Amino acid sequence: MTKNNITPLEFACRMCDTIISTYDAKDLPGPPGRFNYIQGVFLLGLERAYMLCKNQRYVAYIKEWMDSMILPDGTIICQKDLLDDLMPAVLLIRLYKETGEEKYKIALDSTVSKVKTWKRNAYGGFYHKFETENQMWLDGLFMAGILLTSYAKEYNVYELFDEMYHQTKLMHDHIRDEKTGLYYHAWDASKVQKWADPQTGRSPEFWGRAMGWFSAALCDMLDNFPMDHPKRNELINILADLLKALAKYQDAEKGLWYQVIDKGDREDNWCETSCSSLFTYSFHKAIRMGYINKSYAQVAQKGYEGIINIIRLNEDGSIVIPDISVGTNVMDYKGYVARPKVENDNHGTGAFVLMCCECALPLC
Repeated sequence: MTKNNITPLEFACRMCDTIISTYDAKDLPGPPGRFNYIQGVFLLGLERAYMLCKNQRYVAYIKEWMDSMILPDGTIICQKDLLDDLMPAVLLIRLYKETGEEKYKIALDSTVSKVKTWKRNAYGGFYHKFETENQMWLDGLFMAGILLTSYAKEYNVYELFDEMYHQTKLMHDHIRDEKTGLYYHAWDASKVQKWADPQTGRSPEFWGRAMGWFSAALCDMLDNFPMDHPKRNELINILADLLKALAKYQDAEKGLWYQVIDKGDREDNWCETSCSSLFTYSFHKAIRMGYINKSYAQVAQKGYEGIINIIRLNEDGSIVIPDISVGTNVMDYKGYVARPKVENDNHGTGAFVLMCCECALPLC
């Protein structure tokens, strides 16, 4: 079977099956023994695939990983004070509804309650990590936003919608570049970090995956925001503005986006697959939900085809995704482009499954 004969949902399921067949759930790659987004983003993709194909093996795998992380009394074994360690809790909403096991609700509630005492900068913005004082990273919207708005919708906690609007607006106001419409990786409200611009506090580069997290998070947060929320349309406009800017930086031939988005003309820069998958996810979903014009469908299609063109299919049907950037802190240009490229890292596998599940849905 050639790639052309495989549907987006089949690609998603093949990727899920590849990872499940390779790793026991408790050994899913990521920080060992830790409740963290690196495992969480793949499991989120797995949940989306389950919602489309109803493969019970996928739910069982999510449950097995959660059971390796959560004690019978609902205590999460290792969850540190950084937004990255909140993200997987979004999976507990469905898991609790389907199993009724109280430990999942306890773990979910305890994670969401952390927001009440989360360290913030002078503007009320969440520290990305407790140890990174006054810093907001663009990644944080994915790590906290989908969880908190999903919880708000499920349990009618309206103030969490207002909270996540505020966090998004801070990122828009302080991290967005007015000239290009792109977003820098991070903002130091105290302007003391070596990487921080002394006037704005912004980091120096537009890193692809950070914007991918941001755009995908906005798409999913809007699924949860009430239709009559006074700030819903503003969030739609923020998303649409970013996607319009990103469309200009898609590689015309490859259909992909670069590790440092706006410097695709440099020889040492390279097309990165996880951000390209997240952007394709965001374009397709934004079109499908009516947030941007259908004329952007060609951007989504080129992105999807670009990813499919570079993945490898093994004889056993398994998938290999190349050119995934490893986890990355705030850096300069040289640091970003020097990051190791890896295969089937969960940053990329999760983003790929999310993209394929979204592209399996009709645009109209």
